[in-house]
Amino acid sequence: MRLGSGVSCAGGRPMNVLILLAGLAAVLTAPGRTDADRARDAMRRPAEVVAFAQVRPGWKVAEYTPGGGYFTRVLSPAVGAKGRVYTYPPDEIVKLLPGHLTDARANAAAAPLRNVTVLTGATTAFAAPEPLDLVFTAQNYHDLHTRYAVAGAPAAFNAAVFRALKRGGRYVIVDHRGDQPDQLHRIDPAQVRREVEAAGFVFEAASDVLANPTDPRSASVFDPSIRGRTDQFALRFRKP
Repeated sequence: MRLGSGVSCAGGRPMNVLILLAGLAAVLTAPGRTDADRARDAMRRPAEVVAFAQVRPGWKVAEYTPGGGYFTRVLSPAVGAKGRVYTYPPDEIVKLLPGHLTDARANAAAAPLRNVTVLTGATTAFAAPEPLDLVFTAQNYHDLHTRYAVAGAPAAFNAAVFRALKRGGRYVIVDHRGDQPDQLHRIDPAQVRREVEAAGFVFEAASDVLANPTDPRSASVFDPSIRGRTDQFALRFRKP
């Protein structure tokens, strides 16, 4: 797996993610993270991803489709006691996988800083009780293009994210590179960029920190031959 620390910024200006890693070491050893989390860190690169997202103490962050809470347990200490993490397991996913809501509630209750709040609702009704500094989603944007999503879900969701963010707020998307979202659970980053920019966002940067050029991108991300080692991309956008 290629674990580059470089970031490609709009306009071609390189930026070293390592500059942004200062202070994040404590996040990875924060109370609340599990042994299972730490076992996955080498593949999911949480410090680099959070640095790429430019998360700061005190930020108000929403995590769309938090799954088992891996990134919830990173974002919570990253924003600190004065920050807030809103996790949003959408109704469509919860209907298929009720454990997502159960896990989200358990993770909120267990957060040592008590700064995690669970929100519920449809994907297209995404909203938060206060203006956000960041909306973050990892390995789930492609679900907006599956049979379980309503027609027009990508445009509606991106518009909702735009409304939820402060001016200057960030929108960060991590997902599996490829195509056939409904069958392989992968998506082309160029398609993601087109859709997000159509909602009014400005593209800021892309990161290859989760890239794996040995992934043929021809198997489902759940296939044992590649699960946990897929070629992934990270994109960061800004609300102007």
